[in-house]
Amino acid sequence: MNNSEAEHEVNNMSEENEYIIYLALGSNLGDKQKNIEEALDRIEERIGNITALSAFYLTAPIGFQSDNIFANCVCEVLTSVNIYDLFATTQLIEKEIGRHGKTKNGYYTDRLIDIDLILAGDRVIDTPELILPHPRFHNRSFVLDPLCEIAPDLVHPVLGKTMREMRDEIVKKKYHICSTKR
Repeated sequence: MNNSEAEHEVNNMSEENEYIIYLALGSNLGDKQKNIEEALDRIEERIGNITALSAFYLTAPIGFQSDNIFANCVCEVLTSVNIYDLFATTQLIEKEIGRHGKTKNGYYTDRLIDIDLILAGDRVIDTPELILPHPRFHNRSFVLDPLCEIAPDLVHPVLGKTMREMRDEIVKKKYHICSTKR
C-alpha cells in the first residue's frame, strides 16, 4: 500500500456511509425562532443536509416551572458524520449559541437552545456518552408531534412502533380515551 492509499484508508475510517438522523430543537429564551434558525444553519454547515423540517410548536416547559414557553421543532438530516462526532457537534452548537449546561443542580432550566439527537437510522447505542434512540422521546409530545409531521411512519428501532402509534398512545393517556361498549 502506498502513502496515497494509506491516507485514503485512514480518512475512510473517520467517515461513514450516509444515513438519516432526527434532531429535536427547542428554545424558551430570547428570540426563540432566531435561536433555532441559527442552530439549523450550523447543523447544515457542520452535520449535513436538512431534508425535512417540521413547523414550530409552542409548548409549556416539562419537568420544571417557568413562565417562558418553548418553541420546538424536529429536523431530518442526511449525514455521513461519525455518530459520536455528530453528537459532540450538537453540544458545541448549543454552547456557541449560549447554552451553559443541560441542567442546574440536576434540574431542567430555561435555555436559549436545546438540541437532542433522537434517532440515527436504526442504530441502538448505550454508552456513557450517548444513548440512542433518545431514552425519553417516545414519552414526549413536544418531540413526537413535530416528528409525526415529517416522519409519521418511521419505526422506533427498539419499541417496534411508528411515531404515529407512539404519539397516539400519549394522546390516549393524556385524555384517558377508552372505548365504550354499547
